[in-house]
Amino acid sequence: MQISDEKTLAFDPNRRAFIGALASSAAFAGSLASFLPTGASAQAPAAAALANDAAFWADVRKLFDQKPGVRYMNIGTAGSMPVETQAFLHAESRRHAHESMSGYGNYLPQRQALAKSFGCDADEIVMSGNTSDGMCHALLGMVWRPGDEIVTTNHEHSGGNAPMALLQDRYGVVIKRVILPVGNKQKAEDYVELFSAAIGPRTKAMVFSAPTYKTGTLLPVKMLAKLAHDKGIVSVCDAAHLPGMININMRDLGVDFLAGAGHKWQCGPLGTGILYVRNKVLPQFNPLPLPDYFPVVTSAYPASGGLPPRSRTGNETDDLAARIQSTGSRNAPVYLALAKSVEIWDRIGRDKIAAYTVGMAQHLKEKIAAKWGVDSLYSPKDDPRLVCALTAFNPFRNPEHIKDKTKSDAFVKRMLDEYGFVIRNSNFPVAGQKDEHYGVRVSTHLWSNMGDVDQLVDAMWELAGKMHVA
Repeated sequence: MQISDEKTLAFDPNRRAFIGALASSAAFAGSLASFLPTGASAQAPAAAALANDAAFWADVRKLFDQKPGVRYMNIGTAGSMPVETQAFLHAESRRHAHESMSGYGNYLPQRQALAKSFGCDADEIVMSGNTSDGMCHALLGMVWRPGDEIVTTNHEHSGGNAPMALLQDRYGVVIKRVILPVGNKQKAEDYVELFSAAIGPRTKAMVFSAPTYKTGTLLPVKMLAKLAHDKGIVSVCDAAHLPGMININMRDLGVDFLAGAGHKWQCGPLGTGILYVRNKVLPQFNPLPLPDYFPVVTSAYPASGGLPPRSRTGNETDDLAARIQSTGSRNAPVYLALAKSVEIWDRIGRDKIAAYTVGMAQHLKEKIAAKWGVDSLYSPKDDPRLVCALTAFNPFRNPEHIKDKTKSDAFVKRMLDEYGFVIRNSNFPVAGQKDEHYGVRVSTHLWSNMGDVDQLVDAMWELAGKMHVA
């Protein structure tokens, strides 16, 4: 089943509201507006109407083939390839085997297609191995000296922590961590102030996740990038969850590097990612000079040395993405299949996907706040600039039980065994508390609907009651 342009626009705003008043609210529109190109309009009523069309989203769900009786709400770990992508990947694998084909090349046609989808040029976008691979390319390719500082957070993924630790050990880079607050009491400006206070005269770069994988807090990318511009430092964003969840214009975000996953919300094959590397100076987006950079994993570096100088204008001097993309003979069918999933998302409509997925998550957050209390949330819900389709919270009637890994693991396992829901937990420090919390995290994506969210909440509430009296 394919979604045509005609089907994409065939919505009936009078159908049962999946997102209802929430999607058309100013708050929800703001969450999408944070990622629109500068000067664009969120057009919330139209997005709400599209997101509310039950028949349309039922057709979208038919794009996927998942195990019956199980509802997958852990897309933050791994997505599910559409049937069309699976068939394409299989056909390409057969073709490459049948014709004994190699995987050499810089995949320019696919990079051109991805660049159009993600708001940049082909010389700025790479199909990487995953987010961790992209973060390593970004951080390890920069030029570092002893005493240089990185300002980052205490909620980063190992895909960013590992290369930063390597820089610390190899070059003497100093890692400074901002202690992130959790929950619903923060606003976007609070996070900017925390980073601003941590930046000093030796700070060379800031590294942050948007959203953080632990709590689903969507750190304000554009505001933090603007802070980096004002401070004259490099900005590196671990955006593992953004591609396929929210319609992002990478250039407009203003960052120097952005590493995302291809296999999570974008639902490409495992072993794929999307890496943005700023490769020209466009003052309306980022006025700073391009940082010195060397592609550290490549088979396309000049054999005699000597990269072209980095651009100082709006025109590239070198196809940097092609050099990063070219690393010998790669698994070509996987990269071609990633481009296929990106194409499918474009056919559905990325603004509509964002309205749908984030709208379900907002509904989930409101239901959690109503049953467990707003303080049970680790994810923000009221500042639209901080919300996304990830939701983390404490499901236990005794709040102290969230510090017990065994109980948290049991909750996740029993949600699958007894109710058929796949969710996950993650550990993270909470400011002012000695012990880590093992919060439960839920992802809402295209194969879910509002009924699934309601049933999930009821199941979690029931299980929390069982575990409380046990």
